[in-house]
Amino acid sequence: MKSIGIIGVGSYLPETVISNTEIGREAGVTDEWIVRKTGIRERRRAAPHEATSDLAAEAARRALDRSGLSAEQLSYVVVATSTPDHPQPATAAIVQDLIGARQAATFDINSVCSGFVHALKVVERLLHGESGDVPRYGLVIGADIYSRILDYSDRRTAILFGDGAGATVLGPVAPGLGLLETSLVTRGDAHHLIRVDAGGSRRPASQATLEEGGHYFRMDGRGVREFVQSTLPGEIGALLRRAGTPAAAVRHFVPHQANGVMLAELWPELGLHRAALHLTLEHYANTGAASVPITLDEMDRAGSASHGDLVLLTAFGGGMSVGTILLKWSMARPDQAEQAVQSDRAAQSGGRTGEQQLAPVGAPCPPLAS
Repeated sequence: MKSIGIIGVGSYLPETVISNTEIGREAGVTDEWIVRKTGIRERRRAAPHEATSDLAAEAARRALDRSGLSAEQLSYVVVATSTPDHPQPATAAIVQDLIGARQAATFDINSVCSGFVHALKVVERLLHGESGDVPRYGLVIGADIYSRILDYSDRRTAILFGDGAGATVLGPVAPGLGLLETSLVTRGDAHHLIRVDAGGSRRPASQATLEEGGHYFRMDGRGVREFVQSTLPGEIGALLRRAGTPAAAVRHFVPHQANGVMLAELWPELGLHRAALHLTLEHYANTGAASVPITLDEMDRAGSASHGDLVLLTAFGGGMSVGTILLKWSMARPDQAEQAVQSDRAAQSGGRTGEQQLAPVGAPCPPLAS
């Protein structure tokens, strides 16, 4: 079976920066309180004229540029979002038009904050199913504008979220690289923990729903924390066992950027002691389905990941849903290009290359107040 992996990444963060002082004023909390509780110091906010599709399209352009492909070479454009431009049509269709991906089929995925990881797996399977000798490519975007659905007097939610978009281009990669193992899980019995109650078919928009704030994002923070702590370590352990991969072999861990304090508490339980923990929440907060691809892009632009490194992605969100993917990094920095070419040739010819030594990599904790 052909290997499908990430061949381009990109992200877009709106220009406007919102400090803790500004967001905390209406929520009745201080900068110190927000940092101590979450590790977040600031977040970005979309401009009034920007919709989710605008953020998604700009991230897509940057990922395509990194991949060396044009939009017309795409077979699929998939947007993971829980803040679409409209109830219909799909935001992905608008993105297709904005970037000129005229040959691509499009659809949205809503698994809330885990949507990007779910979408990666869906598009990977679609590309596996393509026949013929012409390579096929897919664009997977996570994008959310939570600033439009927050109750800014609710300190439990208002302080946590920022706006942004991240994108990846998927395509054929050398054997042994790309997506290796995936776990997608939903606990529908816990769907009440994260919700927007009004605006759908159960509770259509009305004057009454507007007055009661039914269109705002609501979350049971304690319930979400308990769900993540009880579910995530087991899911990650089971995935690594299925893949036949020891935790010590994982070089990079890219989690959903939900809350820095929660991630700091969870980190020792995961057994990923030789992996680098990648965090972007200090400056971007929780960007929903965009948080994993934004952090992937930051990791790539920082030159942290080497060709062939094992990278573990995990996200959790409303539903309640959890998505975890183990992949072998298929992008090379310019200074690694020749080494990557030689490694790929050796793999394709059945040859063996020297085993990479896994030197300990620092796993920084989230930035918390002292």
